[in-house]
Amino acid sequence: MRKARIAVLVSGGGTNLQALLDAQKSGILQSGEISLVISNNPKAYALERAKQVGVRNLVLTGADFEEKLEKLLREAEIDLVILAGFMRILSADFTARWPNRILNVHPALIPAFCGKGFYGLRVHEAALARGVKVTGATVHFVNEIPDGGEIILQKAVAVQPGDTAESLQKRVMEEAEWILLPQAAELVSKGVNES
Repeated sequence: MRKARIAVLVSGGGTNLQALLDAQKSGILQSGEISLVISNNPKAYALERAKQVGVRNLVLTGADFEEKLEKLLREAEIDLVILAGFMRILSADFTARWPNRILNVHPALIPAFCGKGFYGLRVHEAALARGVKVTGATVHFVNEIPDGGEIILQKAVAVQPGDTAESLQKRVMEEAEWILLPQAAELVSKGVNES
């Protein structure tokens, strides 16, 4: 059976990319295969993670970013795009060309602490400032609204007394993001293969 071809878009350290690569190796992600890693940041360590396992990787920058990205994805026959710590909002034009084919992981339980301006540590700072007792992560489809696409999977994570934004971020990654993202990638890849 043909595997769905996956492109992962990254901007930073690539811990979510690593979770996907590990899931592919362990067989959790078996209906899809990571074929391409693209970063908008030439210094992203995620590129090194891709190199270490022989996955094609490259840097894209500039005003014509989306045109270049679209061309690359089409040439590589990509079926599914996963945003894994990708710090750039994709336009409505771009997302409309990939309906239910772009996934994002968000470090909160959508609809809480999401949308424009909520990314990285800001999400965890907002959760702590609000005093929530439970947070978590959400994997959702990407559409024209930041964090507005249909939810695929969610997982709750308890907020501990004395948590800082950094300690909470680490726990949400370990207990939710790194588990959910590979599961969602498998789920959607399987659906792509059956369509």
